[in-house]
Amino acid sequence: MRKTAAKLLTVAALATSVATVVSGTAVADPATGVTPRAIDIVGVGSDTTQTILNQLSVDYNASLTDPNAPRLYSWDATGSSPITTKTGATSIDRPNGSGAGVKALAVNTSATVDFARSSRGPAATDAHGLDFVALAKDAVTWSSKLNGNAPASLTPAQLKAIYQCDPAARTWNQIDSTKPATNIQPWLPQANSGTRSFFLTAIGNPTLGTCVQDGPEENEGTDSRLQDPNVIFPYSVAKYLGQTVGGHASGNDAPGSLTLGSVVLGANAVAPVANGVINSTFANSAFGRVVYNAIRDTEWTATDAHGTALRAIFGPTGWICSNATAKADLKSYGFLVTPACGSFVQS
Repeated sequence: MRKTAAKLLTVAALATSVATVVSGTAVADPATGVTPRAIDIVGVGSDTTQTILNQLSVDYNASLTDPNAPRLYSWDATGSSPITTKTGATSIDRPNGSGAGVKALAVNTSATVDFARSSRGPAATDAHGLDFVALAKDAVTWSSKLNGNAPASLTPAQLKAIYQCDPAARTWNQIDSTKPATNIQPWLPQANSGTRSFFLTAIGNPTLGTCVQDGPEENEGTDSRLQDPNVIFPYSVAKYLGQTVGGHASGNDAPGSLTLGSVVLGANAVAPVANGVINSTFANSAFGRVVYNAIRDTEWTATDAHGTALRAIFGPTGWICSNATAKADLKSYGFLVTPACGSFVQS
């Protein structure tokens, strides 16, 4: 394997870019004492986009002058459960991850949930009639402990072999002869994670081997199970940048000791980050993805007040896709603004 560039992306190396992004004050879940009204637009689901949706909710609601206009709210992937998402709604188990959010959207009505944050596009297992509305561009790479035993870069084939627990890819010296003969420890986020499913697709849909372990919350490098120098773990590049460059880490929602690794694309190792933002070359590869908000098609296309409110927030000419504050929020949380914002694909 061709070797390039030293192991990348320590928090210190990224700190020089802090001044170029905008930082705001967001909240986890609706603010204490606030229960969304029946007319409000409420979402659940992905961990990857929960903090940016929290920030967008704060700023969108602050922009409204009509007290009777629907507000935007978002419930985090983790926290106390069950949750009562709106006034008068039946309580539901808190959906953790894209898959759980999409399922909650499919089995409930707008009396409970209006959209599902999803860090993946439609899947064959999703209910039909859901529109996945584009929010922004992200990318996913692998992470490992800073100054651990992983090399600076891995090929997609090597990543696939590692997650298949192939006999020729079980120790680091089998990947890179300069590394120790210690067992590689491949980890995955919990089963409903959209980052998990996207990463596995990007590396070639491996048949997971028995050496693979799962369970940590996605994008939380603070998990004690990920501190071994032989661990590798998928990570959203945007979420990592939001936590480090953007300064939006809080509690467990932080990279801890994890740093991002490069992927060899063609003949060259490509870093996931360049100049404090997602590397456009990496974003345009198989490791780049669009993140979405899934909405029921019957409501997204409706001409009533509810459909109008959804499009006013998420549509191509809606607040998120056209407002300068919203675009600054997306950049601050590590995402790339995309001209596809507001377009949709259907399940």
